[in-house]
Amino acid sequence: MALINVKTKEVQVKIVYYGPGRGGKTTNLEYINKTYRDRIKTEMVSLKTQDDRTLFFDFLPFDVGQIKGFDVTIQLYTVPGQVKYNATRRLVLRGVDGIVFVADVQKEQRKKNIESLNQLYENLETYNLDLFNIPFVMQYNKIDLKQSAIPIVSSQTLQKDLNGLLRAPAFEATALRGGNVIPTLKKIISITLASIQDQLF
Repeated sequence: MALINVKTKEVQVKIVYYGPGRGGKTTNLEYINKTYRDRIKTEMVSLKTQDDRTLFFDFLPFDVGQIKGFDVTIQLYTVPGQVKYNATRRLVLRGVDGIVFVADVQKEQRKKNIESLNQLYENLETYNLDLFNIPFVMQYNKIDLKQSAIPIVSSQTLQKDLNGLLRAPAFEATALRGGNVIPTLKKIISITLASIQDQLF
C-alpha cells in the first residue's frame, strides 16, 4: 500500500525487483541509477550480503509530476536472490505496490526461476497479498546470451513456465547493456500508479 501523506501532499510508491540470484535485478537498478542520475534524490544504498546485494534508492518518476495534486516518489528495491536470504526477501516485500520479476534465461536457471516465483507467491501470502492483484511485470533477462554458446530457454517456454496464468506484461531484456530496462520500469510505474489512484482523495 502506497504511503500517502495528506499534509505534505506526497505519495511514496514501493516497487520491488524480485527473482533468482544473479538474474540481473541489481544490474537493472544500477542501469536506472546511471541513466536517471538527475532524477534520483538520494545515493543508491547497497546492503551487502556475502554473495549478493539488496539495493534501495528513491527517485522521481518519469513524466508523472503530480497525481490529483500529490507529488509522487518511486522507491525501487531489489531482494537478495539466494534462497538462504528468504527472510530478508519477505521483509523487503512489506508494503509493496508493484513487482518486477527478473527471470534468468539461461537453461541451467530454469528450475530456479520457477522456485523463485513460487516463493514469491508464498512470501506475499504472509502479508495477505495475492500476486494476481498486484501490479506485476515479467522480465526475461540475459537474452543476448543466445548469440553466444550458452544454452538459453526461449521466451515462449518462459511464458509457459512463469506467465501462463498471470499473463503479465513481459519484456526480453539485456540489463547489462540496458536493453528493455527502461521500458520494463516505465510499464511497472504506469500500472502501479494507475492502481493507487483510487487511494488518493
